[in-house]
Amino acid sequence: MKVSETEDWKTRKVDKRLEINTQVLDEVLGVEKSFDVVKRDLQYAGKRFALYFVDGFAKDDILNRVMEHLALLDREDLLPNPVKHLVETHVGYLEVETTEKLEDIVAGVLSGPVALLVDGATEAILIDVREYPARNPEEPDMERVVRGSRDGFVETLVFNTALTRRRLRDPSLRVEIMTVGKRSKTDVCLVYLEDVADPDLVEIMRNSIQKVETDGLPMAEKSLEEFIFGRHWNPYPMVRYTERPDVASVHLMEGHVLVYVDTSPSVMITPTTFFHHLQHAEEYRQKPIVGASLRWVRFAAIWISLFLLPLWYLFSVQPELLPEALRFIGPKDPGKVPLLLQLLIGELGVEILRMASIHTPNPLATALGLIAAILLGEMAVNVGLFTPEVILYLAAAVIGTYATPSYEMGLANNLVRVALLLLTAWLKVWGLVIGVVVWFVILAMTRSLQTPYLWPLIPLNPKALLDVLVRSPMPIKTKRPRILSPGDPDRKGGG
Repeated sequence: MKVSETEDWKTRKVDKRLEINTQVLDEVLGVEKSFDVVKRDLQYAGKRFALYFVDGFAKDDILNRVMEHLALLDREDLLPNPVKHLVETHVGYLEVETTEKLEDIVAGVLSGPVALLVDGATEAILIDVREYPARNPEEPDMERVVRGSRDGFVETLVFNTALTRRRLRDPSLRVEIMTVGKRSKTDVCLVYLEDVADPDLVEIMRNSIQKVETDGLPMAEKSLEEFIFGRHWNPYPMVRYTERPDVASVHLMEGHVLVYVDTSPSVMITPTTFFHHLQHAEEYRQKPIVGASLRWVRFAAIWISLFLLPLWYLFSVQPELLPEALRFIGPKDPGKVPLLLQLLIGELGVEILRMASIHTPNPLATALGLIAAILLGEMAVNVGLFTPEVILYLAAAVIGTYATPSYEMGLANNLVRVALLLLTAWLKVWGLVIGVVVWFVILAMTRSLQTPYLWPLIPLNPKALLDVLVRSPMPIKTKRPRILSPGDPDRKGGG
């Protein structure tokens, strides 16, 4: 049967004649064209069967046990309705369903379940014996803590939802599954606490995901984010990503709605504000006073990454702005290369090193560090390309970037730092002032799912802002964030 003869397969139902069904499925699934799509022609109790599955997805031991049991069937075991008898009595497996649509059979087989068709039946049996290749849960590299759990999300969706349910044994936890992508058929889960999350927020996210029209999600959750949130030219992240089940659970209890995408270990937390990206799980793994101090140190590192280089450049070219006691700031000998060019070359070099470190095998990482620190940094100073102060302040700004808990936020701050540096070089003091004001106004006008990006600073909520600035003890955090409009605002025990 040619492809042209099977073009209407998506609207066709299972035919009573097994040979008609197998002709269509063989062509659509590419049996004999793809080595990993397997079809078995079987015969039990005088009936002809066809079994379809993808090699590598099916659990061989379970499949063998099902086939061994089917081999013991008698003809009367399949009368009068073979599919009903098989599902209710003879297919000894928990996850079994039936379908009468060929489209569901194709989608099922390519997702992992096994399809069993019986001659004379107008329904097929889908047996979910899938077992995806998966790694063990490990602590995420980007969100390490000194104390705390060492498990993290993986690339398998069902594992990730199980890790979440292990921490939230709440009957109101909802895990809605949807499929996105006409070709990839990627599973996407919308996860929330039904009696806590704002129903309007849940509906917005559900509709946004269902409206995504694409052939696939090649970059998983990142591709989905761009479809849902847009704002492609705003460098600041509209969602927060996490690979930690405990962090995901905390946000679920606050009233956030999370999005899990199959094949990705990162979970999207929505909605988020600027300050969500400045917090880290380590702050809640220590005593409140220690956590508060860690948070302030992290805040200082982030502000250094943003403003240190533009300020130092301004004071270097206009030392009269400094009081007498701080006149030591700025190079005594600027060198033959203009300071601005030195800083821009340094920024470019750091970005190149960052990308090189990502692609460098672990055994060579130490060698790369030595090359960067000694051969590049020291030799650049010795030959006069850089002044020592440029290396010092550039290093401080870069360290502040790496101290930012959110990788996406760190990259956005890099772009803002370079923009502020260029404006300062152009208009001096006014350039820096205008740059900071424009940056702040853009953030103040930004909204993530109708949530102000600078909340609780704008609009001002003093109590919530204090909780952002100071890591509060857990016993006094009795209310959920009001900006999320939670159905149950009280955190003392649920609704």
